[in-house]
Amino acid sequence: MSTSPGMYELILRKRNRGRLSPAEIEGLVAGYTSRDVPDYQMAAWLMAVYFRGMTSEETAALTSAMMNSGRVFDLSDVPGPKVDKHSTGGVGDKVSLILAPLVAACGVKVPMVSGRGLGHTGGTLDKLASIPGFRSNLRFRQFRDNLQNHGCCIMGQTRELCPADRQMYALRDVTATVDSIPLIAASIMSKKLAEGIDGLVLDVKTGTGAFMSRTPQARRLARTMIGIGSRMGKKVVALVTGMWEPLGQAVGNSVEVVEAIEALKGNWRLDLEEVTLALGEEMLLLAGRAGTRAQARRLLMRALTGGAGLDRFRAMVKAQGGDPAVVDDYDLLPRARYTIPVLSPDSGYVRLIDALQVGLLAVELGAGRKTLKSKVNPGVGLRFCKKVGDRVEPGEVLVEVLAAEKKLGAATAARLLQHLTVSRTAPRDGGRVVARLSK
Repeated sequence: MSTSPGMYELILRKRNRGRLSPAEIEGLVAGYTSRDVPDYQMAAWLMAVYFRGMTSEETAALTSAMMNSGRVFDLSDVPGPKVDKHSTGGVGDKVSLILAPLVAACGVKVPMVSGRGLGHTGGTLDKLASIPGFRSNLRFRQFRDNLQNHGCCIMGQTRELCPADRQMYALRDVTATVDSIPLIAASIMSKKLAEGIDGLVLDVKTGTGAFMSRTPQARRLARTMIGIGSRMGKKVVALVTGMWEPLGQAVGNSVEVVEAIEALKGNWRLDLEEVTLALGEEMLLLAGRAGTRAQARRLLMRALTGGAGLDRFRAMVKAQGGDPAVVDDYDLLPRARYTIPVLSPDSGYVRLIDALQVGLLAVELGAGRKTLKSKVNPGVGLRFCKKVGDRVEPGEVLVEVLAAEKKLGAATAARLLQHLTVSRTAPRDGGRVVARLSK
């Protein structure tokens, strides 16, 4: 592959803190997508961006170029407002499984293009894949029809959707340029805007279990993505939410599906309820289905208590080839062979559960993947019987380790104790929603 002469100038200018025009960025992305620009030159440019950053105009231009590198879904013939939610990733984050059908039951179309887990964070598609028969590799026509008929559909990224992002992310992953705010923002927003949505609610995680561990970083990423959406004529709101401990009780795949179904039946932990309903309120407000948060909350609770949200989940699963009977029979889902309890050594209150370490231990069990080619075991994971702030006595079960191998499960249980803290005083609960940001 020959060197692109124009790329040398773009690399040099960005290295020297210069700016690129929208046309230059469009040409750069098109050249890399067609493989006219070699990996080593794109890697050099990405590293220059990593150190020198990008202006808001450059970031918007990069987003637009990546979005238009493939197919942009046209959902204009699907009646009703179309609003999606995106999470930057966390541990135990099964919100999409609850939120999509719940918001759809309130009259909003929810098109979701989701991903698989990598690293310590879980992926929505991996969770859904634990449902027997469930398919996420849909064609656009199936995606559109399911959206129109059932109000929500969750599919994986197709080859025709943002191919430039897929190529650039793979390169960033091996060149230490993943954690760049403009590159992260452009990557996320290019895929989301290609879905054909009217509005987007962002769940930007902060804390030990998040990619943006520091809150100022998370706020900056949120503002960058809101700015991109605004420039491209979309309504975008962001909530910064805490990921210092796992969200809800379950960490894994089938075990998180069970927790999501239980939530749709009205049985859920307060932290999961708080985050899910706060995001749902924003989605209904963006869609114009509610005029105030109080009204949005009433609509969501009506869909929850009346069973409409659960019915939408069942319909979505069936439409995508899955067995809807899992809603009533959890034995149809994959299960781990061994359940190993982790007992509290002291009395007091749970003060700390390190979300990052929990996520890494779940990966070791097989609930996540270390590389893109790693296989996921859908039945393994962790179930937290106690969360931060809960009172415990010596010998009470803190966590259940769900393992495929007894020895690995026992080792995981022993290591978990190193990342759980029990203290005599109860920690202060400041809530999970740290901030709300909009244009």
